[in-house]
Amino acid sequence: MDLKKLIRDIPDFPEDGILFRDITTLLKNPEGLTHSVDLLCDKVKDLDFDLVLGPESRGFIFGVPVAYKLKKGFIPIRKPGKLPYKTHKQSYELEYGKNTLEIHSDAIEVGQKVIIIDDLLATGGTLKAMVDLIAKLGGEVVMIACLIELIDLKGRELLKDINVETLLKY
Repeated sequence: MDLKKLIRDIPDFPEDGILFRDITTLLKNPEGLTHSVDLLCDKVKDLDFDLVLGPESRGFIFGVPVAYKLKKGFIPIRKPGKLPYKTHKQSYELEYGKNTLEIHSDAIEVGQKVIIIDDLLATGGTLKAMVDLIAKLGGEVVMIACLIELIDLKGRELLKDINVETLLKY
């Protein structure tokens, strides 16, 4: 299945000069969604890890079914003010701005191995912020697996010490 055919390009969103890869067209396609989750599971199923982490909101879309299929727990990483318990914060730069992520302070135990599932690797800022949060809690990132990679934005360079797998490259 050619997943790229299920992804819509939207020019100048959210700002002029940005070509947005819209996955909502893939998500509404039952075969495309199932195939995407299955491929992500295939990337990580043979790894030794304890938890799946995913960022709000599209990381939830792919991370939860991966965790479910592989019988692992899922840890949400959210925008500020969304988690009800004590949190650790990490700020980072986006392709077109700045943001902050939070994780519950007790989400990961020291020494636990985790994978991160997300929809997109662009500049690597969001994923690097998650890696830093996981390190603050004493966890170890075993792999990052994403649906899409925007190669020209060189996000892999920011994550050079981590095993990164992506399904589609643009």
